[in-house]
Amino acid sequence: MLDPLRFAAALGVAIFHQMFWSWAWVSIGVPGFERTVAAAVLYPSAAPFTWFGWVGVEIFFVISGFVIANSASTSSPGEFLLGRALRIYPAVWVCATATFLVLLLFGSGSASEFILPYIHAMLMVPKGVTGQWLDEVYWTLAAETAFYGLVFCAMLTKRITLRHLAFGLTIYSAIFNAVALLVASCTTPSDLPYLVILMFRVPCAAFLLSHGCFFALGIWLFISANRELTALEQVALAVTCLSGAAEIYFFASFFLTSIPAIADQSALVPIMVWAAAVLFIARAANRSRRSAGIAPAEAPTYLRTLGLITYPLYLTHNVIGTAIIRALVDAGLDATSAVWIALGMLVLVCWFICAKIEPTVRRTLMQTLSHFGKLPERQPASRHPASARGLRLRLTVSVKVNVVAP
Repeated sequence: MLDPLRFAAALGVAIFHQMFWSWAWVSIGVPGFERTVAAAVLYPSAAPFTWFGWVGVEIFFVISGFVIANSASTSSPGEFLLGRALRIYPAVWVCATATFLVLLLFGSGSASEFILPYIHAMLMVPKGVTGQWLDEVYWTLAAETAFYGLVFCAMLTKRITLRHLAFGLTIYSAIFNAVALLVASCTTPSDLPYLVILMFRVPCAAFLLSHGCFFALGIWLFISANRELTALEQVALAVTCLSGAAEIYFFASFFLTSIPAIADQSALVPIMVWAAAVLFIARAANRSRRSAGIAPAEAPTYLRTLGLITYPLYLTHNVIGTAIIRALVDAGLDATSAVWIALGMLVLVCWFICAKIEPTVRRTLMQTLSHFGKLPERQPASRHPASARGLRLRLTVSVKVNVVAP
């Protein structure tokens, strides 16, 4: 089941931000607005266990490629676009507004600093090379929406299939990550070529140069859930895995070189964590193919709930979670207890968001679109040309997963 994996990835990213990045960013000097609400606490003894939690993002991207491929193979272009908008925007509007209010009420910066980033967040407009995210975690949405856009355009062409898209992203991203690895071996994080390559991980995430391989890997795993891959496709799958490992190694090396507190750690650790997650997805895909034709069992409700909580948890854990930790520390709690209590509180808040607030916003949006006659008509999925050779997913691990937007 992918829901527990998604939740574990989100939790890993949250722990990374709260127990490592909250104080380690000083070594690199690139904080976000969370610095304006942060408590003066350090967790250096936890660094060996928390510094690699960012790899949860790469896990999200693989799951996203898998899930979006499933959605695209069973939808018309209009249905696909509407489904993505209804899943992504309501949570962003709710969580960005909550983040904005927390920054206004508890942040040390001026209100004018937060207004433009808030508007960008609500519209999901990438900041590009300049500017400031409302919350640094929103950079992943730029990559997600770019991928959605590629899939949507492929669907519109009626010629480009998911298989073609996977090949394109595999080659495109593999070339860039190979160059990045070469740059990493010849320069240091302070050199301009290194910084230019690194820029495409966050500020220019919408180009998918660094992360296109992860989405491609998700598509390949989706195809493998329906049929055996050809020899050429197996080569492409291997290339995406190597490319993904190269991207993780490049960024891990940057961290290890730039942050003295983890200089003795290994760049292989995040690669191993990511590889374990990929193997989990691949195993589930293989099990699905072998059980084709057998009605899948319903996933337990609590696991489905974990999956739904993941998205708002990812969007709120950084700035809002940091503010909660500060309030708890100011109230006299020790730093470690404050982190775990804050995460527990956020899980409850995010459950309320996904169970009560999001459905209301989504329903209102649907009614508005229906009023103006903008809802797409349902079309038979078998006629959709962007499907992976007309494949239909009969996969327990993903039927219940609507989206990944870390």
